[in-house]
Amino acid sequence: MTQAFDLAANQQRAHVYRLLSACYYQPEAQFLEEDVFGQLHRALVSLDAALAAVALDLDQAFRSTNLDALLLDYTRLFLGPFEIKAKPYGSIYLEGDGVVMGDSTMNALACYREAEFEVDENFLEVPDHLAVELEFLYLLCFNQNEAAAADNQPEFIRWRQMEQVFLKNHLGRWIGAFCGQMKAGAEQSFYRLLAQLTETYILRQRG
Repeated sequence: MTQAFDLAANQQRAHVYRLLSACYYQPEAQFLEEDVFGQLHRALVSLDAALAAVALDLDQAFRSTNLDALLLDYTRLFLGPFEIKAKPYGSIYLEGDGVVMGDSTMNALACYREAEFEVDENFLEVPDHLAVELEFLYLLCFNQNEAAAADNQPEFIRWRQMEQVFLKNHLGRWIGAFCGQMKAGAEQSFYRLLAQLTETYILRQRG
């Protein structure tokens, strides 16, 4: 591997993808039990001090808000049932409101298959859901680290290019619009902070 590659920093990049993905599941006390926000802060400290500070604010917002209020906001934002404030599906933004499982979704699935990434059978949402795309980016970043540790430069380059292509063609294209809707529709500061952190982090990874 080239000397410019920082394995420790890239491991933290992978952790941020994974932890952000976890934040887009239904809020529950387990978030604190598993120290999701503390882990997120520690992963960001070496990458971006400003985003690490947002992660601390995110932790405080979660702790200071009633769990029922968080769940209500989560439902309003992402589930409905009447009006979904911030639809967390790529095809909605890439192909037009109301389009689910469109061509962009099929393209995302092709990327998953190429990387041998399988969506958990218990996950009942469509495959271009934000949580899934973040988990996929975690896998690509994890595989980069495995290749780097094995000094396998061709494999490292392959996984890095897949990450950059996916950011450019998929999540990096719709994350701004989604997070804008999320910030506008959220009643709790937790979800406004999460939108800020997610959008900034993803756009910086896209470059």
